[in-house]
Amino acid sequence: MFNLIIRDIILQKKQLMIFIPYILFFILMGSPPILTFLVACIFIPFNAYAYDEKAETNILLNSLPYTRTEIIASRYLGAILYMAVSIGITSLALLVFNKMFTWTDIAIAVGLFLLFASLTFPLFQILKPGYISTVVLMGFILTSLGFLRMSRHLPEYAAAISEFMDTFSDPVLYTGAAVVVMAVYAVSWGVTTIIYQRKAF
Repeated sequence: MFNLIIRDIILQKKQLMIFIPYILFFILMGSPPILTFLVACIFIPFNAYAYDEKAETNILLNSLPYTRTEIIASRYLGAILYMAVSIGITSLALLVFNKMFTWTDIAIAVGLFLLFASLTFPLFQILKPGYISTVVLMGFILTSLGFLRMSRHLPEYAAAISEFMDTFSDPVLYTGAAVVVMAVYAVSWGVTTIIYQRKAF
């Protein structure tokens, strides 16, 4: 299964050459650290899916000595591994350019990435090839626009939200959020595995 994760890196070696410029673009444009971390996390896992969509790799993968459960597990575990590497590289880039960020920025970006992956990974098994990348891209844009619109109205509810959050300690809030995100990711993993096992290639 680990070989499947390495396979994605090898197949994407050309795309990975633009990873650093891609991250630097967001940094130099003055994007919030949360957004920079988020787009960095998305780059490798979704490029892997886009590549498989074009090359119809699933037929080849199912001819290899791996179970379908292992193939999906490599996607979900690989996404976490790529996310960690992307955050490390992005953190170094932000430090080089003297851009301030906090652990909270990283935590929020990680949570958003895992939620976005949880919603989109099953779609890669449901939608027909040729439409997946477009749907995911449009979904990401619409989600980003939605968050921007919500953030404009956030000050109206800031007092109520702050009062509610003050009733909990920081460890409780972070732990609760982490448990919810991990639960959603686990459910998505299970759903995607079931869908993939029932697909005909």
